[in-house]
Amino acid sequence: MVRRLMTAAILGLGFHGPMLAAWPPAVETASFTSPADGSEQKTLFFAPPGDEPVPLLVAFHTWSGDYRQDEAPYAEWCIARGWAFVHPDLRGPANRAEAAGSDIAFADLGRVLELVRAKRAIDPARIYAIGVSGGGMMTLLAAARMPEVWAAASAWVPVTDLAAWHADSLARKNKYAREIERVCGGLPGASPEVDAAYASRSVIARLSQARPPFPLDINTGIHDGHAGSVPVSHAILAFNAVAAEVDRISEAAIDAMVRGRKVPTDVGAAAADPLYASRPVLLRRTSGSTRLTVFDGGHDIVHEAGLTWLEAQRRGMPAAWAVKPHVPPVLARPAAASGN
Repeated sequence: MVRRLMTAAILGLGFHGPMLAAWPPAVETASFTSPADGSEQKTLFFAPPGDEPVPLLVAFHTWSGDYRQDEAPYAEWCIARGWAFVHPDLRGPANRAEAAGSDIAFADLGRVLELVRAKRAIDPARIYAIGVSGGGMMTLLAAARMPEVWAAASAWVPVTDLAAWHADSLARKNKYAREIERVCGGLPGASPEVDAAYASRSVIARLSQARPPFPLDINTGIHDGHAGSVPVSHAILAFNAVAAEVDRISEAAIDAMVRGRKVPTDVGAAAADPLYASRPVLLRRTSGSTRLTVFDGGHDIVHEAGLTWLEAQRRGMPAAWAVKPHVPPVLARPAAASGN
């Protein structure tokens, strides 16, 4: 134990013992110094024993969460499959400018990746990103901002346009409009600086400017925005941002799905996928290395589906879409509803 702590200190990661009871005991809290402002920042961390290179899963917490948030299925998968794992804080809940995909948060993420790779041999062809809701937003921002890192990314019910979400949140009179204003410095249109803050955190804008050169998996529940706070349009518009024009879903069809909570018959049909047994697929569309799945659910993630799909991907290789489930499943709780 003493040797381990000394090694961690040399590498810049300070370990503080097992995490909260919701997380497996093997998961530890680690601290590091941010390169952006010199502050102490935290992440959850797990690495399997051994010297051979292993996959790394970077799991992003939700809009209202932080590194301590109970998202234990990610770690349970990594422990069972022999992967390394981090769940970084990245300035915590999205209620201030430093959080929610800021340049500071991404500087912290870069430092976390450096330190993990210094502590444990990581297979560079198998570094994966995943997240749900605000974590799905971070997953897609990371895909656009750090394309040299990832083998693949899986985003679930993501927020992809803060200005649009602000308007929707105002209409619904929920807490998110005020939090978005604190993140971006004011209302959309208040000033060029405020609009720049919205744009820098816009998944749609980022993906349009830099299409990720690796497999991208975008998932949403048809009832989200009704049973959940992020309308199904967010994920579909993110898909459209990277899809070939012929593969994009029309504004009329998106509006019909948002309002009617059904997939129009002329847009596509249901697809059978055993990984989505608990949330049946209502629409699936691919364009190049990007896939969109609309499932029968709300603000949800199917952990087993996302992680099994990631496991099949390798950096520099074509996307693997036909992925078979593990029998029995790796996770005891394959799907879960998510908060923001």
